[in-house]
Amino acid sequence: MAPLSVPEALARILDGVRATEMEEVDLFGGRGRILASTLTAQFSQPPFDASAMDGYAVRDADVATLPARLTVIGEAAAGHPFAGTVAEGQAVRIFTGAPVPEGADAIVIQENTDREGDVVVVREGKPDPAHVRKRGGDFTKGDELLPAGLKLAPRHLSLAAAMGYGKLPVMRRPVVAILATGDELVEPGTPVAAGQIVCSNPYGIAAMAEAVGAEARLIGIARDTVDSLTEKIATAEGADILVTIGGASVGDHDLVAKVLQANGMTLDFWKIAMRPGKPLIFGHRGAQRVIGVPGNPVSSLICTRVFVVPLIRKLLGLDTGTDALMTARLTHAIEKNGPRQHYMRARLMTGENGVMEVRAAGSQDSSLLEPLSAANCLIVRPADAEALPEGASVNVLRIDF
Repeated sequence: MAPLSVPEALARILDGVRATEMEEVDLFGGRGRILASTLTAQFSQPPFDASAMDGYAVRDADVATLPARLTVIGEAAAGHPFAGTVAEGQAVRIFTGAPVPEGADAIVIQENTDREGDVVVVREGKPDPAHVRKRGGDFTKGDELLPAGLKLAPRHLSLAAAMGYGKLPVMRRPVVAILATGDELVEPGTPVAAGQIVCSNPYGIAAMAEAVGAEARLIGIARDTVDSLTEKIATAEGADILVTIGGASVGDHDLVAKVLQANGMTLDFWKIAMRPGKPLIFGHRGAQRVIGVPGNPVSSLICTRVFVVPLIRKLLGLDTGTDALMTARLTHAIEKNGPRQHYMRARLMTGENGVMEVRAAGSQDSSLLEPLSAANCLIVRPADAEALPEGASVNVLRIDF
C-alpha cells in the first residue's frame, strides 16, 4: 500500500464523524467547554435604572437653578429600594447600585451637596447622565449573546450567570484514551535502568487533547506482548478515540496493529507521506476511532496535532481548524524536500516593516524534544517541494501545543 498524503489521511480520519451529544453542566464546571446551543438573555441587565454614584436621586428640573434646597424623603441602597415616588422639591438619599426611585431622573453626587437635617442643599454641578445606569444598558431580554460553538472562558461564564443561567448546555467532551507501548518505557519519576527510557509522550498528547476540549485518559504502558497489549486495549472501551503510541511500524516487535485487529479494529491505513510520522495507524473499533502514532516524541506530538486535534474538534461540532496556516518569509535558504510532507521545527518572528519571518531549527531529528520545545511554529513543506532561497515565502503552522 502506497503511503497516503496528509490531506488524504486526514479526510479518511474525519469521514463520517458525528458530533458528541449535548449535556448540561453547572456554571462552575463550564470553563473550557463548548456551548451546544446559543444562549439568549433571560432578562435585561441591569433590570432597573440604577445609580452609579453615592448622592441623591432628584428631578433634573429641580436642580436646573443652583443652589437648590430639597426635602429628603427617604433612602435607597443596593438591595433596598425606596418604595415611594419623588415629587417636586424632593430628593432620596441614594447609594451606588440602588434602583433610581420613581419620579427621579438624575443623580446629584454627594460631593456637590450639604446636608441640613431633612434638607439637602445642592450647591453646584450639573447632573451627569452617566450617573444613571439605564435599564438594559448592558443587554436586554432576548438578546443572543453567547453563540453555539463558543469555547467558554471565565468572562463568558460571568455573562451567562448575569443572563440568568445556572446550568449550561455544552457538548460532551470526547474521551481520548492514550496508551503507550514498549518494553523500554518507565513512568516519569521512577528509576531508569540500563536500556530504559522515560515514557514522556502520553503527557504531551493528553495535555493537547484537554486543551482542545477532550477528556484525556492515560491507560498506562503496554509491554511488547500480545497479552499485555490485549489487556490494556480492553481498558479503552467506551472512549471515543484510542491513541496508541509506538509500535506502528512493521518490525518483529511491532505488534500494535496486529493486536488491535485481533481485538476488533478494522484497519484503514498505516502509512502516510509525512515527516516526521510515516508509520501512522488508523482504523475503527465499532464507533471508536483508533490512531496509532509513532513512538518518537516529536513524531507523536506533531501527528497528534495534525490528525487527532482536528478529530476532536469535529467531535465537538467545531470546524476542524485545518486551514490554520499562515505565510512567512525565510531568513535563510532551505533544501529541496523529499517525497513526504515535512513539518519542520522553526522560530517565527517579526522582521522589518512588520513582515513575518521564519528560521528552521538546526536539527530536525524526530527523537529530540528540546528543539520542538524551543520552536514556536512548524514550516509545512509539500512533498517534493523545490529548494527555496532566503526571502522566499513558506506556509507556517503556529505551535499551539
